[in-house]
Amino acid sequence: MYHTTGFTKAEITELCTRIEARELSPRMRRWPPILGLRNALTVTLTYMRRNRVQAEIAENYDVSQPTISRAISAITPLLVQALLDYVPTAHELNAGTCYIVDGTLLPCWSWRAHPELYSGKHKTTGMNVQVACTITGCVAWISDPIPGSRHDNHCLGESGVLLSFDPRNWLGDKGYVGNNMITPFKKPEGGELLDWQKEFNKQVNKIRYVIEQVIANFKTWRIMHTDYRRPLETFPETISAVVALHFYAIA
Repeated sequence: MYHTTGFTKAEITELCTRIEARELSPRMRRWPPILGLRNALTVTLTYMRRNRVQAEIAENYDVSQPTISRAISAITPLLVQALLDYVPTAHELNAGTCYIVDGTLLPCWSWRAHPELYSGKHKTTGMNVQVACTITGCVAWISDPIPGSRHDNHCLGESGVLLSFDPRNWLGDKGYVGNNMITPFKKPEGGELLDWQKEFNKQVNKIRYVIEQVIANFKTWRIMHTDYRRPLETFPETISAVVALHFYAIA
């Protein structure tokens, strides 16, 4: 159970309890009766953790692929609601804490009708989220997704996270230059960095390495690391569900 979903049986039981405690209307109890809530939840967690093909999961439960699809569609929004309290907002960050921030692309299929998803930096399509962590490597905040064509600096601005905080405490890469954050020096056009600037960049990048580990840990949810195959309009909700599950798991 743990190796397929990332959760123990006891934790899955607690998640079921949290979903049931929301006094769901019959309209919201849309998971397939043949699976029931627990199996529908386990199917959804397995899909998100491993990004397995739905037909393959269906064989394990002796049901059809559409049944698995209905289970995922029903459970995903319920997870977002049930775990909302675990997801920190930008306003809950500590003004006196030094945070490291970086953006990451969550890939999806190449949607020809949606050029706004194409990231020139990553040469693929997807959604961009901003991730902030402490210098000790504790994930502190993950932004809402924005189409992948937008630059990290734009995405951070759209999140509004720096509106309430002094950005001089924050560390970022060269993509965040201009925000008064601690960032590496850019090499001047036609020139070279001074030795002290090179050393400064080296030290900043040593500290920033922590955020790369945090993002890699978040992407152990394979649905965030490999192409998203469900309808595009469901992607933001799936991202929100995985973010909620990620914070719930480390709480």
